Amino acid sequence: MTKNRQNTTRGKARKHALDILYEADVRGADPREMLADRIALGERTVRPFTIEIVQGVTDHGEALDATLRDALAEGWSVERMPSVDRCLARIGLFELAHTDTPAAIVVNEAVDLAAEYSTPTSPGFLNALLARVARDREGAEATPAVADAPAADDDAPAAEAGTPPVAAQGAGDAPAP
Repeated sequence: MTKNRQNTTRGKARKHALDILYEADVRGADPREMLADRIALGERTVRPFTIEIVQGVTDHGEALDATLRDALAEGWSVERMPSVDRCLARIGLFELAHTDTPAAIVVNEAVDLAAEYSTPTSPGFLNALLARVARDREGAEATPAVADAPAADDDAPAAEAGTPPVAAQGAGDAPAP
């Protein structure tokens, strides 16, 4: 993870949102209750962007998961994804759809967090998934990319390692970043 990104207010807020959403996912708890508990404990500042992400992911969960399901390869489900990847994908999809954060930053932040907290294949998977959604939303010329992250596909070892592949692209589509 880039040191500058680790120290940004929004980067810290994303990490804190990931902590809350992951804990809620693993416990089968309501993320809003987890957020309220964190605020009530007052053990560390809960930034407004953390609140926005947790509430947004919770409020738009069904739509985010529908977008995620559409981007996954056939035979994979949102529930089959590793929990950290599922939470990061939801955070990224929420930011792409409901904030003014540039797509390249959304993708890079998710990739950095995946590199730190998930499997070795997760950064490439999230890069491909979020970049595809961003490209579909913004047009092919606005595709964000992380240069060193490999694209996930149906034949990639990511599927063997438990990280779902991104749905195959059509013949006319540009290759995944």
